[in-house]
Amino acid sequence: METGIQAHQFVHALSSPGAAGICTEMLEVAAEATRAGDYDLAAEIYSSQLVDLQHPDRGICLLKADALAQAGRIAEALDSYCTAANIGELRPDELQLLVVNIARTLREKELNIQGKATSCHKSGNGDDGVGGDTEAFEDEPLDLFSCRLCRCLLSEPTTLECGHTFCKHCLEKETVKDCIQCKHKLNKKDVQILPIGLRVNVILSSLLDKWFDSESKARRHWIEGEVSQKKHDYSDALEKYNKALELAPSVGRLLGQRAELHLESKNYSQAIQDAESLCRLNPLWPKAHYIKASALRKANRNDEALKEYFMCVALKPDWMMVKLEAQKVLSELFSSVFEKDGQPTPIHPLQGGPSTRLLKPPALYGSLNPFTTPQRPGCTSQDLEFRVSKSSLCDGPSDSKHPLSPSSEAEKPLLEDAKSLASVLAAQPAPPGSLKRRHSGEGLAFSPPSKLLRPDEACSSSHLPVASLWGRTVSSDLLDSRDMECSLCMRLFFEPVSTPCGHTFCLKCLERCLDHNPNCPLCKENLSEYLATRGFNKTLLMEEVLQRYLGDELAERKKIHEEEMKELANLNQEVPIFVCTMAFPTIPCPLHIFEPRYRLMIRRSMETGTKQFGMCIADELKGFADYGCMLEVRDVKFFPDGRSVVDTIGVSRFKVLSHGQRDGYNTAKIEYLEDKKVEGQELVELQKLYVSVYDQASGWFTSLKDNMKSQIISHFGHLPGKDPDPQGNPSGPAWAWWLLAVLPLDNRAQLTILAMPSLKDRLIAIRRVLIFVTRKRPR
Repeated sequence: METGIQAHQFVHALSSPGAAGICTEMLEVAAEATRAGDYDLAAEIYSSQLVDLQHPDRGICLLKADALAQAGRIAEALDSYCTAANIGELRPDELQLLVVNIARTLREKELNIQGKATSCHKSGNGDDGVGGDTEAFEDEPLDLFSCRLCRCLLSEPTTLECGHTFCKHCLEKETVKDCIQCKHKLNKKDVQILPIGLRVNVILSSLLDKWFDSESKARRHWIEGEVSQKKHDYSDALEKYNKALELAPSVGRLLGQRAELHLESKNYSQAIQDAESLCRLNPLWPKAHYIKASALRKANRNDEALKEYFMCVALKPDWMMVKLEAQKVLSELFSSVFEKDGQPTPIHPLQGGPSTRLLKPPALYGSLNPFTTPQRPGCTSQDLEFRVSKSSLCDGPSDSKHPLSPSSEAEKPLLEDAKSLASVLAAQPAPPGSLKRRHSGEGLAFSPPSKLLRPDEACSSSHLPVASLWGRTVSSDLLDSRDMECSLCMRLFFEPVSTPCGHTFCLKCLERCLDHNPNCPLCKENLSEYLATRGFNKTLLMEEVLQRYLGDELAERKKIHEEEMKELANLNQEVPIFVCTMAFPTIPCPLHIFEPRYRLMIRRSMETGTKQFGMCIADELKGFADYGCMLEVRDVKFFPDGRSVVDTIGVSRFKVLSHGQRDGYNTAKIEYLEDKKVEGQELVELQKLYVSVYDQASGWFTSLKDNMKSQIISHFGHLPGKDPDPQGNPSGPAWAWWLLAVLPLDNRAQLTILAMPSLKDRLIAIRRVLIFVTRKRPR
């Protein structure tokens, strides 16, 4: 039975487990050292085992190579991998640790990135490949005007009920089921959002077109190109992408999209050109290097493709698909170096002179050091000139359609002896036996990645729009507060909300309009369902734009609003008056609100925080009576058509000093009423009267028929208990008001008793009424 030794999570089978010189105990010690992270010790043990063997064992060579790779000794690891490849072909899965550790070395020592690098937002379908247009990386810049779905400039901005704004075409995708920011569920059917579908936010759309004219037009061409690309109309798609890049040459993802189009249409040279430009623009973007690697791979330039795959893994260590591709390419390149014509007679890796060694590690390690070989970005041994398409980022003056950007002189690598794996191995003498080295034009080369932009280069960062470097900003010349005015109040938006039909208003303005008519004030679209959901959420993008660019104007607008709210909250100077029925302190008073003026009044009482308004009965001459009761809102329940049921309770009595009106409803200047307190003999007499009237009231209520009592209890509750101190409440005992509310009196009689400032007089009046109703009750 064949045995295997576990190295980390990998198992490499020994070629000859029973061969003389193999010590199982030492291999177990090496495996334990690997598990403990002491890779140098493990490599030393494996080396000692190989020395004792007459012929090198492929499994032990791989174990040693893995240990050296994990120890960061890449050059020595490559030597061992080549020894193993000399014995037998390397499979992709046997090269995983080599790929991971080369990438880690690049990340930590060359890119100076510690720990995990870039991570990505997975696309909706779970694919981590290059194709998904929803794939984006966390380090890709987002600003105020970016769609959080496609991460590009908002195109046809559409505001959801929750207040977040996205591109219309992004929301139309079947994979979008809810808001990515707040998880609000979208009521979608057949791609459209019910009840009236997706409508573009009119204000935001016009502002974006004005502020970012070129990029906005480019984005439209871009989207049209994507549609054509999905239909496989590559010529039309390319035309659209070219137009888009002429308008917005610094948008990296657009350049990447065109590169992907070239890949699909098998135009690999153009794909490589775009990918090289993209890598210069975004040198730390993993997808840029992946696109370039894919293009190079399709063009059979595997040595250059492998370098880009390593950069991808270095920048994004958890990108499994790229790791597997890198392992596959590396395996193919090892195979291209060693070709078996029969059974080889491999040399011992530690025997022979320098001329018989398989590798020269220093030279090879130099070829793995891309940032110490500062060739001009995009330059390879096959192509000494870097070509850019007519709409690329670094267009230079040229008479040709695709101008050249040649280097003034060839830059020499810092390491003169840096060679690819293929060239290093091919330069060595063939080992004894039938194994020969085959030189391939597509050997393993590690050319330098595209370098970062420098200010002194022709395509320097100073030539790029502000949006690509620091986030989009709006020029002060294009800012006009009149572009952000509510069409109802003609003032700057305050708490802007957008309707499903795409129009934007101040929250208070829209609510007042919907109080009268459930249609949009501008386009007359029916908003009944929108009104029913009470989905008046602020348009967050518009709110942020106002705060960022019109802060002073917004502060002034807010100040005016706060002054209005302060004035409305003054329950002495201007109290809103509901003219309807009699209300009494401590007694519930449910109301059905349907008139627009009272909808506004109730809403304002809630917004100011007072939750109070006055209740008076009507008066033919003055409009409403001179006395009333303050009500406090305990709960509001809305109906789909805007009507509501308001649960209120009486708080205190008041006297009207002056009558007025505001926005259609009545108001009044008032003073609050309190009972006059008595002392001495008057207090003794009041207490006797208090007890007597309560007992009389209790007896009357007890004598009522059951159905009558049930109706009273369901509406007003049970008769309140008798307070020990009749003057404890400034408005008088609760049971007296309860009794006044249930006794069969007309409103005028009740109003007279409500206005009495003396508890004694009120009790005497109630006793007279009790005597009258008791005598009139049929026996």
